[in-house]
Amino acid sequence: MTQALVDLIPDLPKVLLHDHLDGGLRPQTVLELAAEVGHELPASDAGSLGTWFVEAADSGSLVRYLETFDHTIAVMQTADALARVAREAVLDLAADGVVYAEQRWAPEQHLARGLTLPETVEAVQAGIDEGIREAASRGQIIRVGQLVTAMRHTDRWQEIAELAVAHRDRGVVGFDIAGPEDGFPPSRHVEIWRYLAEQDFPTTIHAGEAAGPASIAEAVHLGQADRIGHGVRIVEDITFHEGFDDDGERRAELGRLAHWVRDHQIALEVAPVSNLQTGATSATSVADHPITRLKELDFAVTLNTDNRLMSRTSMTNEMTRLVTEAGWTIDDLADVTLTAAWSAFMHHDERRALVDDVILPGYQQVEGAQR
Repeated sequence: MTQALVDLIPDLPKVLLHDHLDGGLRPQTVLELAAEVGHELPASDAGSLGTWFVEAADSGSLVRYLETFDHTIAVMQTADALARVAREAVLDLAADGVVYAEQRWAPEQHLARGLTLPETVEAVQAGIDEGIREAASRGQIIRVGQLVTAMRHTDRWQEIAELAVAHRDRGVVGFDIAGPEDGFPPSRHVEIWRYLAEQDFPTTIHAGEAAGPASIAEAVHLGQADRIGHGVRIVEDITFHEGFDDDGERRAELGRLAHWVRDHQIALEVAPVSNLQTGATSATSVADHPITRLKELDFAVTLNTDNRLMSRTSMTNEMTRLVTEAGWTIDDLADVTLTAAWSAFMHHDERRALVDDVILPGYQQVEGAQR
C-alpha cells in the first residue's frame, strides 16, 4: 500500500505556502544568468552546481544555509532575470501538482543594478502571470501570489510593508520578515505590526526556526501573525510522556504558548527537509521530525518546501518521504493540504472554491484509484 500511495503522490493537488523565490532556481538558469552578468559560481555545469547548493546548505547551520543565497540573489538583479525566475518557478510548481502557491522574496535584495522597489515587484508579477498562462496551455491550472518579505537586519520593514500594501491588488497577497531570526525579533519595529493590522493585511513571520518559543510568542502576540514560517520549535513548549491516554493518543503536556498556537489554529509552515538541513530541529530524519507529532496533536500543520534548490526537494518529494519514512497515509496528506488551503492568503470564498472544486475532487479521484 505504501508504494501504491507513493506512485499516486505526483498527481495529488498540492498547496504550497512557504517557498522562497530566490531558493528555487533551476541550476541551469543560475548558470546562464551568471554568465550574462559575469558572476563567478562554484561550479560550471548544472549537475555539479545543483550538488554544490545542496551540500553547502546541508551543514546543520542556518547561517551557512543562508550563504548559498549570495549566488542566487546575485543573478536576480534585472527585470528580465526576475521575470524569468518567477515564470520558471510557476512552471516547476505546476508540473509538481501544486494548484496554489505563495512565492516569498525580499525586493530590497534586488536593487543592485538600478531597479526600484516597485519595478522588482512588477517584474516578478510579469513572470508569474506568464508562467500561469503557459502552465494553463499545458492543462495545468495554478494560482500564485507574491509574499513580499522584509529582511530583519536591514531595518526597512516599514518601507517594504508599504510596498506590499501598495501592490495588494496587483499580485501581492501578504507580508513576511525573514533573515537572521535570533537577535532581530518582531519587537524591533513595533509600529509595523500596527500599520499592517490597520491595513487589514495578511502577515506571516519566520519564527521558531533559528530561535525558540520566545520568537514564536512575539510573532503571534506582538506581530499578530496569521501564520508562522516554520514554527517547529513550538515542540520546546510541549512535554512528551511515555505511554498513551484513554483515547489511545500518545501523552503530551502543552505549555501556555503551545496551547495558544493550537487553540487559535495558527498555521505552521513546516518544511521537513529544510529543517533537517538547518538544524531547526534536533531530529535526524524525516521519521522523527516534529511535524508528525504536531499533526497528531491537532496543530494546524502545513507542508512546504522552503528552498527547492538548496534542499533539492519538491512537494512530491516532501510527501513521499513522509509516507515512506514517517508512515503517513493518504488522509495525513489530505489533512495538511486542506489546512494549507484554508490558511492561504486569499478570501474565504476563494479558499472554499479551491477546496471544493480542486482539492477534494483531486483526492477523491486518487483515493478511488487506490481502492
